Amino acid sequence: MTSLTKKFSHAFEKDEGHVHIEIEAKPYSNPYLVGIGLGLVLLASFVIMGRGLGASGALSTLVASGVNAIAPDHASHNPFYSEYLGDGTTNPLKDWLIFQVIGVLVGGFLSGTISHRVKKGIEKGPHISTKMRLIYAFVGGGLLGWGAKLARGCMSGQALTGGAVLNLGSWAFMMMVFAGGYGAAYFMRRQWI
Repeated sequence: MTSLTKKFSHAFEKDEGHVHIEIEAKPYSNPYLVGIGLGLVLLASFVIMGRGLGASGALSTLVASGVNAIAPDHASHNPFYSEYLGDGTTNPLKDWLIFQVIGVLVGGFLSGTISHRVKKGIEKGPHISTKMRLIYAFVGGGLLGWGAKLARGCMSGQALTGGAVLNLGSWAFMMMVFAGGYGAAYFMRRQWI
């Protein structure tokens, strides 16, 4: 048994006695090596594309393109949508952030498949229903998206790109993300343990 692979034994009470089930934990990547790799990807993004990483701009471009397809007059006169649609000489869906997000989705799926982690299911703690887990996930995702627009960038754009160029607002943003996460964890922990 390696240090990355551990076996856990759980005992469950049954009418006829105890049943022991051994579950083998799947190894994760070394977080330090992954951090170095992410830093190199960010550096390559600056060198090759001339800009850093981010994801929320891709969703904004998709929304702006959708509104433009349905109501082009409204989209062209709205400052938010027109910023993402550009001057009309190129298709906004050819933006590199769209391809970056597609690459993240494909890469994540391939990584999960290679490490045998892709499975159908909803991860949740023992003290929460599936319905409430999905409601919390939807509300949390909505708040995260709203916060990304208020902060003028998602966590990857703010933390990685903004932090790498020593943007004070990005560092303040990340301090608040950790403060909020640690503050909320105390109240949400009962759902997972």
